[in-house]
Amino acid sequence: MAKIPYKIYLSEDEIPRYWFNMKAVMKELPDPILNPATFEPCTTEELEQVFCKELVEQELNTTDQFIEIPQELLDFYRMYRPSPLVRAYCLEKLLDTPAEIYYKFEGTNTSGSHKLNSAAAQVYYAKKQGLTHLTTETGAGQWGTALAMACAYFDIDLTVYMVKVSAQQKPYRKAVIETYGGKVIPSPSDTTEAGRRILAEYPDTGGSLGCAISEALETAVKTDNCKYVLGSVLDHVLLHQTIIGEETRIACEKYDIRPDMIIGCIGGGSNFGGLIAPFVSEKIKGRSDVRIIGVEPASCPSMTRGKYAYDYGDTGKTSPLLKMYTLGAGYIPSPSHSGGLRFHGMSPIVSKLYHDGYIEARAVEQTSVFEAATMFARSEGTLPAPESAHALRAAIDEALRCRETGEKKTILFGLTGTGFFDMTAYMSYNEGSMVDNIPTDKDLEKGFAGLPQAPKEALLK
Repeated sequence: MAKIPYKIYLSEDEIPRYWFNMKAVMKELPDPILNPATFEPCTTEELEQVFCKELVEQELNTTDQFIEIPQELLDFYRMYRPSPLVRAYCLEKLLDTPAEIYYKFEGTNTSGSHKLNSAAAQVYYAKKQGLTHLTTETGAGQWGTALAMACAYFDIDLTVYMVKVSAQQKPYRKAVIETYGGKVIPSPSDTTEAGRRILAEYPDTGGSLGCAISEALETAVKTDNCKYVLGSVLDHVLLHQTIIGEETRIACEKYDIRPDMIIGCIGGGSNFGGLIAPFVSEKIKGRSDVRIIGVEPASCPSMTRGKYAYDYGDTGKTSPLLKMYTLGAGYIPSPSHSGGLRFHGMSPIVSKLYHDGYIEARAVEQTSVFEAATMFARSEGTLPAPESAHALRAAIDEALRCRETGEKKTILFGLTGTGFFDMTAYMSYNEGSMVDNIPTDKDLEKGFAGLPQAPKEALLK
């Protein structure tokens, strides 16, 4: 066995040449996307009204296990990939644990996160299709930043609807997006019909990803030569993120690292699904018993307290219907500092894997998340994004459990990004003003009450 260094860097030749299509290996597919007007499965033509043509093809592909990454996109990836797999020796020492802890670090590009993997792919296909403008939403700002970078590279105009509370908490994210040429509009806004409706009902709201999606969708439909691009949830976004899992698999095989558990944060599910793809595939085939754990905020517990049902992806209830774990499209979570995890629903693929028992889910409070983030920063020297620190919290908890039992487990988690634009959150934690906002059952019932009331036979198809 090769000696494991602190950071495992793959060579340029080891960058995966293919994305891994989870649906091609699942025993049961997620339920189809439905047209909200007819409750029939969406056709290719209907989806192409909103999304790029080749992205729709990827969204509906259930047969090809591997989908080739275009050469022009590989050339872009080489600017920041492969990303390192890091052994957290210093954290292990601090915790006095027999566990081995590894993390796949996606914060080595200017966007500070994994989001650039799909942003570059989606903008590439938009450029190939001849589009001149794109719209999107962003929560914490990583997706908006990544998309602005990709749009600058491929020369496409961009409008970003940024969750209002995130825009207020992270003005420098807005500045970076604008530096790359993107236009930022805090959401909900008075620039769209959807935004005005939401403001009329919730005048003091800090917004949500669902609100921002509604505004971005409306603008895309009403703008010439424009499409909407999404940073998480949908199958094609998760597909692009599987480059993370494939690189992780290659590094683990190279150094004979055999994870007992793989942990990732979950908001919409794309980074988590991308990380676990090749590993859960082995589990589905009965060749692995690795534990796979998704970690979400207690303030927005779509997996651990949500319902598995068809729901809209946006607050304005204009998007296609997805079968997923959801808190209801009308649920607006508290203004938690983990803006990238404040989505009411979950990836249909991740939801199906959870429903079928292949993965676990747990929810954690943000004060405990920032405790873990601070511990990691002081021991490992990297300031983690609040979203990433959810996975870190669970990894630390599992390592401490190993200390109690004496078991030597190998723990691998996804460190999806850096926290340098999250200093308002860190200041809140450091000064002791951070609070945990956990919804009551009554709060959640308000969101569930708005779930689509389709004919039962339509939702059971």
